[in-house]
Amino acid sequence: MNRREFLASSGLAASVMSGAAPQSAATPSRKRALMNVSADVAPVDADLKAVARYGVRNIVSHAAIEGGRLYATVDELSRMREAAERNGLSVDILTPPNLASSHIDREPHPGIMLAQSPERDREIEAFQTMIRNCAAARIPCIKYNMSLLGVLRTGRSPGRGDSSLSTFRLADAVPNPPLTRAGRVDPDMYWERITYFLERVVPVAEEYKVRIACHPNDSMTPPEGYQGVSAVLSTVDGLKRFVSIKESAYHGLNFCQGTVSEMLQNPGAEIFDVIRYFGTRGKIFNVHFRNIRGNRQSFVEVGPDEGDVNFVKAMKTYRDIGYAGNLQPDHVPQAPNDPGGREYFAFCYGYIRALIQAVDELD
Repeated sequence: MNRREFLASSGLAASVMSGAAPQSAATPSRKRALMNVSADVAPVDADLKAVARYGVRNIVSHAAIEGGRLYATVDELSRMREAAERNGLSVDILTPPNLASSHIDREPHPGIMLAQSPERDREIEAFQTMIRNCAAARIPCIKYNMSLLGVLRTGRSPGRGDSSLSTFRLADAVPNPPLTRAGRVDPDMYWERITYFLERVVPVAEEYKVRIACHPNDSMTPPEGYQGVSAVLSTVDGLKRFVSIKESAYHGLNFCQGTVSEMLQNPGAEIFDVIRYFGTRGKIFNVHFRNIRGNRQSFVEVGPDEGDVNFVKAMKTYRDIGYAGNLQPDHVPQAPNDPGGREYFAFCYGYIRALIQAVDELD
């Protein structure tokens, strides 16, 4: 066998002839980190410049809506998007004016979650209009909540330096609290309200190719409920059921890793399988990337580098499942000289950006 025949038979001819180093067929290609660091920011020039300063390029925002409507017009959405683009930012996700993470007793537009007619049908129609207008204005995703109890916490705890941490201890929860204006809402009632909404909204999202991302219930409640409400989206099993209703590539989760960690008995060990479950099914549309210390009975919300969840391992998990969306800090510790947590958010942007770059280099 001459040299040319040997090279051809061994598969090395092309690499030798081109001068390239031979590649082993058994060597797997390295997985790349496709995620982005993201911020939730108002479409105000100073705020947009501030997050761009920290390397953020992808944002969640809301439009300035005139006249008290529950949807933004195409012009209003376009002005929001153009303000972001002037600062080098992309509006990837829109926050609507209703279906927020607020307590039902404080919610100005409660029709959907109270199952009130005809109010809920009018509110759903407004949400459908928002989907159509987002498609026209090139906003690819809307995030929302289906919450009755809002964000339940029992106080604050000391944190690093002069910071304080949002805290939940089931043992400190008010015993026998009064019912909300929703009255008693058992699981069947809650699921009816969710299903009624999804059956009317998911087909519109699918038609207009706009993803709708639901935030889990950030209210870890006892099995018997709290204030008469069984928060069905406050367990992993509940979230699994939720994404199976009206199956669609446009129906998924604003996956709050902090909230999901609050659902678990041992989040430092369990969260990675949950990420893989929803991520491999294409149901993670956005990530609230925050950490906790503790578990479902008692926890504090801490900085990304000091919680029970290993954030390097979490970031590698998102990389390995091929998640290509945004990672956004959320619920940062508070301090007297840091109103609104602006300095702490800057720390989080840098931390997340550095983690993405680091895992992009790891095998």
